[in-house]
Order: sequence, then C-alpha cells, then structure tokens
Amino acid sequence: MCKLLNISRSLIYYTPVKKSHDSKLDNEIINIFKKSRNNYGTRKIKRELNKKGYKVSRRRIGCIMKKYGLVSNYTVKQYKVYAPKCNEEKIENIVDREFNTQECLEVVVSDLTYVNVKGKWNYICILLDLYNREIIGYAAGKNKDSKLVYKAFSKIKRPLNEIEILHTDRGNEFKNKAIDELLKTFEIKRSLSKKGCPYDNAVVEATFKIIKTEFDFNKVFENFEQLEYELFDYINWYNNHRIHGALGYLSPVEYRLLMSDKKVS
Repeated sequence: MCKLLNISRSLIYYTPVKKSHDSKLDNEIINIFKKSRNNYGTRKIKRELNKKGYKVSRRRIGCIMKKYGLVSNYTVKQYKVYAPKCNEEKIENIVDREFNTQECLEVVVSDLTYVNVKGKWNYICILLDLYNREIIGYAAGKNKDSKLVYKAFSKIKRPLNEIEILHTDRGNEFKNKAIDELLKTFEIKRSLSKKGCPYDNAVVEATFKIIKTEFDFNKVFENFEQLEYELFDYINWYNNHRIHGALGYLSPVEYRLLMSDKKVS
C-alpha cells in the first residue's frame, strides 16, 4: 500500500485498537449475579439487563462473568435417591401431566426433600401452585411424615377452599387421617401419580432440583433454627424476586398480579 501511494513506510505506525471497557456494564452484571444469589446464568442476566435498557449478547455477558469468576450454582449434580414406601390407595391421576393450568389454585402439587442439618437428614415440604409456580405453603421438619405436610398447609395464607386439586406422589406421608380430614373439610380433590412414575409430578420435582441447587447444595445447616430462618428467606426471594423462564421472566408473584390485573381490565 505504501508503494502504491508513494508514501514512506517510516511514516506509518500500527496501533492496535483496544475494545472499550464498560465498567458500568460490568458492575450491573456483577450486581444482578449477586442479587440472584449466584444462580442466574447468561440467559437470565441478559433479561435483567434488558429491563435496565442494555442490549448485550449472552456471549459478551459470559465473557464478563468469566473475567470476574462468576460461576452459576447450576452444574450437573448427583444426590441420594432412595425408594420410599408406597401409598397403594386406588386414587386416579386426575392431573395426568396437564401442568399448564388457567386459574390460581386450580391444581396444587406437593412433595418432600431432604437437607443436611449438622450431619443428620431433616426434611422440607412444599405446596406449589401450578398456575404461576408459586410456593404457597412450606415447612421444615426433623421427620418425613404427615405432620410436616400438615404444617406446610398451615402456612398457606390464602383460602384453602379455593384449592381444587392436590396432586402428589404415592409417598405415605400424604396418607393420613388428619390430611384426609383437611382435604374433606375444604373439598379439595385428591390426585395421585402412578406408582414409580416421577414424570407425573414433574413440576414439583423440577422445583426441588432448583431448591437443591440454589438453597442447600453442599451446605450443612448448623441447627434446625438456621434451616427454618434461611428457608423462610429463600422462599420469599423465590416467590417475589426470582424470575422464571416459564413465566416470561417474571417472578411468580409478579405473574399472578399481572394476570389478575388483565382479567380485571
């Protein structure tokens, strides 16, 4: 080029162009990641940035996360699986894997999982509204039994008679006189998964995977009081702040309020 233009090569210098450093964007990504309790990946961070007016690719977000060592809690994990006792009652599967409901409290699903409290297994029960994936009732206990399920029901702050169907697996913790009387009193129909078929309760199984990953993976609670306190804090964050892809990247409470406003208008 210098020969063609008849320019001396000594007059030309090569200066590499550095990419501009947007410290404000970096800080936004770090803040979003920390507020998500180290759970959000590039997809959800991109959604949160869009709300703030940023147009950034997931690739660039990934590079910035890598730069600051921001690694999401979501990795492939294995945890203990065991075969529980089975409820043999002849109750049909009313839900039949129809997980997209049209009304609040039309179908509530439930299950239990375990957490480590100072080297001993304690348990968590949740009651999840399929409509907006909101955890409407929850409880922690030292035993996996019907008392824990009943305790979770007692935490529900909405009218129990508005629940149409309770769907669970065939665990014996859901087979109890007190639970039966509660369901009968509030006219809640029962629905049971087929024996040995976790796909029939897939939504609550997926929710527990989220809880295991975000709340207690590789964590040992010092005592039961710590478990209860941190569970309360997590459920509040999950319902009111954690965005869900299935809800158009809204939190469960945001989605419920938005849909309620649309019906009113």
